Amino acid sequence: MKTEKILVSGAAGQIGSELVPALRQKYGKDNVFALYHRTVPKDAANAGVHVIGDATNKDFIEKLIREHGITTIYHLVGVLSAKGEQDPDLAYAVNMGTLKNVLDIARQLKNEGKEIKIFWPSSIAAFGPTTPRDKTPQRTILEPSTMYGVTKVAGELLVNYYFRKYALDIRSLRYPGIISWKTPPGGGTTDYAVEIFYGALKEKKYTSFLNAGTYLPMMYMDDAIRATIELMEADSSKIRIRTSYNITAVSFEPEEIAREIKKHIAEFEISYKPDFRQQIADSWPKSIDDSSARADWNWRHHFGLAEMVSDMLKNLGSIVK
Repeated sequence: MKTEKILVSGAAGQIGSELVPALRQKYGKDNVFALYHRTVPKDAANAGVHVIGDATNKDFIEKLIREHGITTIYHLVGVLSAKGEQDPDLAYAVNMGTLKNVLDIARQLKNEGKEIKIFWPSSIAAFGPTTPRDKTPQRTILEPSTMYGVTKVAGELLVNYYFRKYALDIRSLRYPGIISWKTPPGGGTTDYAVEIFYGALKEKKYTSFLNAGTYLPMMYMDDAIRATIELMEADSSKIRIRTSYNITAVSFEPEEIAREIKKHIAEFEISYKPDFRQQIADSWPKSIDDSSARADWNWRHHFGLAEMVSDMLKNLGSIVK
């Protein structure tokens, strides 16, 4: 059996920081190369093979792939929604430029007889105000209102093009909001659902930057990591969608997660002071139809709202003082 050699770009990000350990546990720590931009996190320094470099440098990435015989790439580098609105030029350059580079490198290697499988993350940011917001279908209107969303739509079309024209094996998920206790919020519109736990544990209160009643699709990180690996391990004959799969677990609004937290921390209180992220959230779906992922490669989530809140408070409570 051929040994997988895996490269994870954006390894310090919210998903990368948890995907790398999961991949190392499954494939061996010497077979997973974590790419960091400037510094290696302290807890990752001795955990496996790591590389520091610029993901926007195509020559550097190609050399890295060739030297280490990389067979699978999880390309996670990206500027998220809120930060992308503050610097749209940077968001476009990073999100689109690095993806195009990886695809072109994989295309060249395929011409040389070397196959590379690629995972690239899309997002519910690919949707927009004209998209049906309830049970958003797999195939629907994609007219996003943020630069981050624009790069996700363009990226979906690009990976589908490279699959159809060059037969590259590229797979993708449209992640909903991802909730994790291991990494702090990273500049996303759904970050209130992570920040709220810090507020609850530290101060017994939280001021949400989204209004009450703002429903958004969410997923616990454990489910997101498992979904990513399951998608990549699925037989290619089962992957019918080569843009990006809708995927979700649970939808809720700030008051709902606050009520669930109050079951554990009775004195917790939530207040509201919406900022520019409210407009972004109002353009995104309230709930997602992910029946294609469930039918094609048997996706199933494990964590609902209650299970997620309980696990978040348990784990975050041991490190937040």
